[in-house]
Amino acid sequence: MSQKWVFIGDSITECGRFEDPQDIGEGYVKKIQEELAQRENIEIVNKGVGGNRVIDLAARWEQDVLSLNSDLVSISIGINDVWRQLDQPQMEQVYPDEFKEVLDKLLAETKHTGADIFLMEPTIIEENNDSKGNQMLVPYVDIVRELAAKYDATLVPTHTAFLQTTQTNLTTDGVHMTDSGNKLMADTWMEAYFKAERK
Repeated sequence: MSQKWVFIGDSITECGRFEDPQDIGEGYVKKIQEELAQRENIEIVNKGVGGNRVIDLAARWEQDVLSLNSDLVSISIGINDVWRQLDQPQMEQVYPDEFKEVLDKLLAETKHTGADIFLMEPTIIEENNDSKGNQMLVPYVDIVRELAAKYDATLVPTHTAFLQTTQTNLTTDGVHMTDSGNKLMADTWMEAYFKAERK
């Protein structure tokens, strides 16, 4: 039986989907599709939108997630919630307390649909583990981990993978992925998926 999987997030998820006739893009979502979708008869839907923070996901959650009645929802969010504090400090910010409150609500709504939930840790801000951006990401990563446990979601340890890898040139600008970065994200996601399947 065919399944529908929705991937939602920011530009790291979007990754050119609006220029792609198939609306999948060239990022980690495409790599997951190439690896899994044909083999397992899965329809993959990419709902990434560049610049999104968790509050932007909330504004489109009903239309882009709940209304699709998907079997699996994968969420990648948090980078812009931190990055905007660094590159646009004049705008209204989403600090950890609000991030947690909004994401908690979205997960509660999604849990009611019966869909499997995959929560991806926010990746990195600069390929330097000690960068200011990566230090600021820590509470957001912790919140994702906490909420994954609360909702019995599958945690995809993408932040951990980027901190632990010896690879370089994973991003074009410290945030957006090169092909190698997208492969690391996809491999980490699929490892979490197969681990969850074996439970």
